[in-house]
Amino acid sequence: MPIIVNLDVVLAQRKMSLSELAQAVGVTISNLSILKTGKAKAVRFSTLEAICAALQCQPGDLLEYRPQTTA
Repeated sequence: MPIIVNLDVVLAQRKMSLSELAQAVGVTISNLSILKTGKAKAVRFSTLEAICAALQCQPGDLLEYRPQTTA
């Protein structure tokens, strides 16, 4: 998938654990883990907003578009 989730990078920069973020955002660790590993098919704007607020970042810090190359 060409959308890359950099949640683990931002968490490391903020020295915050996934469980701390889950508690701050009000979602389960399982749901954040699915997002972090790039297996999520969608994310609600309200969830993205809560993650950005907790991590004090912009959506572009978390999500990146990398076009797939065809060989």
